[in-house]
Amino acid sequence: MAVPPSVPLPQPTRRRLLRGGGALALGALPALTASGCGTDTADDGVGADGRVTIELWHGQADTARAALRRLVTEFHRTHPHIRVDMGGGVLADAMLQKITAALASGSYPDIAYVFGSDLANVARSPQVVDLTGTLGSAGTPWKNYWAPAREAVTLNGRVRAAPAVLDALAVVCNKKVFARAGLPLPRPGWRWHDFLALAKKLTDRQAGRFGTGWPGAGDEDTVWRLWPMIWDLGGDVIGDDGRSVGFDRQGERALQVVEALARDRSVYIDPKSGSEQMYQVFLSGRIAMVVTGPWQLPDIRQADVDYHVAPLPSFSGRPLTISGPDTWTVFDNGPARVRAARTFVNWLARPAQDVRWGVEAGSLPLSRKAEALPRWQRETRHTEGLATFTEALASARVRPAHPAYPEISQALAQAITSVLLGRSSPRSALRACVEEANAALLIPR
Repeated sequence: MAVPPSVPLPQPTRRRLLRGGGALALGALPALTASGCGTDTADDGVGADGRVTIELWHGQADTARAALRRLVTEFHRTHPHIRVDMGGGVLADAMLQKITAALASGSYPDIAYVFGSDLANVARSPQVVDLTGTLGSAGTPWKNYWAPAREAVTLNGRVRAAPAVLDALAVVCNKKVFARAGLPLPRPGWRWHDFLALAKKLTDRQAGRFGTGWPGAGDEDTVWRLWPMIWDLGGDVIGDDGRSVGFDRQGERALQVVEALARDRSVYIDPKSGSEQMYQVFLSGRIAMVVTGPWQLPDIRQADVDYHVAPLPSFSGRPLTISGPDTWTVFDNGPARVRAARTFVNWLARPAQDVRWGVEAGSLPLSRKAEALPRWQRETRHTEGLATFTEALASARVRPAHPAYPEISQALAQAITSVLLGRSSPRSALRACVEEANAALLIPR
C-alpha cells in the first residue's frame, strides 16, 4: 500500500537501526565457530604511554550516535588510560554480516552492538568474551537489572554480553482521532477484541484513515508484535522438548487477530523494512493506534501529536508485553584490550550513564536502580506515556536466545504476511510455519 501523497517520505529512524531482521547472514554463520586466530595476531592495543585503545562498532546513527559520543568523551575524562575508537563498524542492521566476516578473517572489534536476536549465533564464536563476572560488579547487583535485560544476554547460564538497549511494546493512540470519533481511550486491562473493535470504528476509508498499522515486510519487525499474544495464550517460541515450536496451537488464535484486521480493512500494512512509512502515516493523523516502543516518542513529540499510551491488550486481562533488548558484545583481542572493554561496558551500564543514554537516545533504564534516579523520574514526569513503557518491563518477556530463532522468526513472518495480505488462512499459514520452524530446530547447532 502506498504512502498517502500528503505524507513526507520517511527518513531513517533509530527504530530501524535497533530492530533489524532476525534472519540476516544465516549462510555465513558457520564461520563463527571456525575462527579463533584473532588473539594470536591482533595488536595488544597498549601504546607507548601505557594507554589501551579499544575499537567499538556502535551501530548507531544521528541522535543515538551523538549521545554515545558524549558518553565516550566523559569516559575518556574519567579513564585516561583507555581510549575508545568509535570510527569503525557499520549500522546495526548490517552488523551481523560485518561481525561474521570479521570473525572469519580474525580481525574483529573489541565491542560490537549486536541485536539480542542474533546473540546466540554470534556467541558460538570462541572469541566472544564471557561477562558473567563483569556485570553487576560496579554498584548494580545483577538481580537489580530488569528481567528482560538479564535474560536477553544469558545463554546456558552464562552472561555472554552486556545489555545495551531496553524497550517494551505498548499502544500509542492519537487522542484527536479518538475524540473526533467520540471513542474513549483504551485503559489497562483491555482485550484484543477491544482493540479490534476500536480499530474498525476508527477506520475511515474515505478519509484514508486506518485504525492501526502492522509492518508487512516479512522481517523481525513483522513478527515480534505477535509473541505477546502467543505467550498470553500459554504458548512459547520453542516447546519444552527443544525440538519443536511451542505455538503450534496458540499461533492460529494469534493469527486470527491479524486476519480480523485485514478482513475489516482497518490496518495499514507497511511493505518496507523498518516501518518508517507506518510511523509517518501515524504522525500525519491517518493511523489512530500504533503498537510501538519508547524509541518512537521523540518523533511523536516533535510532530506535536497529542497522544496517549496504553499497555498492550491481552486475551486474559493480565499485563504482558515483549522487550527486545540489544547488546554490547565483547570480543577477545588479548588480555589488555579485554580488560579495557570490560571496564567500558560496565561503566556504560552504571545507573548514571544508563539514564543519560536512555534520556538522550531513547532507551528504558536497564535496572531499577537507574529507574529510581532523579533524572529519569524527571524525564518520566515530562514525557507522556514513558511511565507506561517502564512499568511494562515488570511483565515483559524476551525472545529466546537460541541459534534457531532466526529461522523460526522467518517462518512466522511469512505466515503473518500471508494472512495480512489475504493470501492464506491462519490455519494453513500456521501449518506451513510450524513445519518449517520444526525442521530448523532439528538442525544440529
